[in-house]
Amino acid sequence: MVEPESDVQEASAQESVATGSTASVRPVLDGLTAAQSPSPSADQPCPTCGSNGAAMPASYAYSLGKIEPRFPRLSVEKEFAQATGRAETVNLTDRQALQRVLQENRYLVRQLCWVMTVVGLETYIVFPRDPGDWSLLVDTLRPNPRAGDIDLVVGTRGPLAPPGMCNGLIVPIVAFDQLYSFDRDALIRSIPRPDAIPAERFAEAAAEVFDRIMLMTDNAGATDEHRALNYLAVRSPAIYAAVADAFHRNRSLTAVDVRPSALSGVRNIVEVIFSFTDRTTDVVEKQFLRVDVTEEFPFLVTRLSPYYNF
Repeated sequence: MVEPESDVQEASAQESVATGSTASVRPVLDGLTAAQSPSPSADQPCPTCGSNGAAMPASYAYSLGKIEPRFPRLSVEKEFAQATGRAETVNLTDRQALQRVLQENRYLVRQLCWVMTVVGLETYIVFPRDPGDWSLLVDTLRPNPRAGDIDLVVGTRGPLAPPGMCNGLIVPIVAFDQLYSFDRDALIRSIPRPDAIPAERFAEAAAEVFDRIMLMTDNAGATDEHRALNYLAVRSPAIYAAVADAFHRNRSLTAVDVRPSALSGVRNIVEVIFSFTDRTTDVVEKQFLRVDVTEEFPFLVTRLSPYYNF
């Protein structure tokens, strides 16, 4: 079965929530395009090789969390302390001092271990596939961090890190091609709002959808299901509008399901189904989108449409 061309075109039009977006979150919402991807630097582990050096099937990550630096070895910690002593850090908080020292001593950025946590759990060790992207890691160090700070990592998921890589931390390694840092509230403010829904009510509905996706069990952004959900969370205004409209019509968001699509063949396509239940009659209505998760960068295949069980 082939989707009508108009549906695919409309899906592409719906895909971005850039309209009316703020500059701070526009890189997240305008589109994630593949960057130039040279091989990792020689001193970094191969992200798609096993412990014996044999190539493994590519596995991808599309993860939402927070990135923080760690000292992998005592010598690096001592070198950082010496660099801090040379820097001008008067009246700076520890976080601001850390950011300034790394901005002025870029060689230390490459020496640190950068750990991504998802819902507070250490999930990945990340590093850039392109050596020119080390500066993106420094940008994750907000001078005044807040609870709503989010980092989005899109990359290739490799094997577990060896114990000596990050002071004994053993988690998967991700070589990223895209890394964006943004604020949850700014993301929500940038989503186009339906005219019929008040701004305050729409913001509340959008926040609930985003938080539910973030807090889904084991959502490390590694499975096809979670990659599709995380992709929609930052790229699809339609899901936020649908949930806000459901609340406006006295319906609850009772389920978000992801299942393989019958259209999957050569491509790996999943269906993301949103179930809404009327709070008075218990009648359930469903809407769904199709997302292609075959490769590193997911994309929308069909627009949000009614879903019928046959």
